[in-house]
Amino acid sequence: MTLNDNQLIRYSRNILLSDIDIVGQEKLLSSSAMVIGLGGLGSPVASYLAASGVGRLVISDFDSVHISNLQRQTIFSSKNIGENKAVAAKKRLLEINPQIEIISLSKLSSTEELREWISTVDIVADCTDNLGTRLVINDICFSEKTMLVSGAAIKMDGQLIVIDPTNPDGPCYRCLYNTDEDLEDDSCSDSGVLGPIVGAVGCLQATEILKILLSIGTSSAGKLITIDGRHLEWLKIDLPKNLKCKTCNQKND
Repeated sequence: MTLNDNQLIRYSRNILLSDIDIVGQEKLLSSSAMVIGLGGLGSPVASYLAASGVGRLVISDFDSVHISNLQRQTIFSSKNIGENKAVAAKKRLLEINPQIEIISLSKLSSTEELREWISTVDIVADCTDNLGTRLVINDICFSEKTMLVSGAAIKMDGQLIVIDPTNPDGPCYRCLYNTDEDLEDDSCSDSGVLGPIVGAVGCLQATEILKILLSIGTSSAGKLITIDGRHLEWLKIDLPKNLKCKTCNQKND
């Protein structure tokens, strides 16, 4: 595709970057991404992907905006309280960038419907807030060979994992957990969360997604990145592949 004058101005700060230029911006406009969960993580992810010109965004959330969300879910305002998040977020994203396509999903009837949507995009941002859902998204992305950027935050800590299902030697999200045992799955409503920490993880997710779509920089696939907000310490380590993982270990019986 060829950028028009309006797009050249809108995306000028992207185009000025040698890693992106006009060719890269055209690539973004031809790309697609799905953002699952539009809370504290999904707010910056969806906002920056829309503003950056990712041409087709599929956004999904079943919840309604609650006043307690506004401490960290910056895509919403007080006037959105009571509205479905996917519907409210679409309106805001089109205000940011009316030149892209946005599909909002306020309901998914089954795992298979989720699989169908994931199969239509280039990359998925997992911005959900519970382990069970993250594992389902991981398994679908792995089977569909769709890149996955998964974020999480609780209290003053955050984490980011990039999963590349096309790499047979790479780990998946399930490798991080022994799902045969009971796992404590804290929630923000029970434990609290510092708003900027969630935003920081979401911004990193958006950065990784743009890097992947543009094929620039150093890949973070197979890495576990953690943030300690209390002391502002970062850790980036290799995530080992679990040879007993039922999702990504192709040699499992």
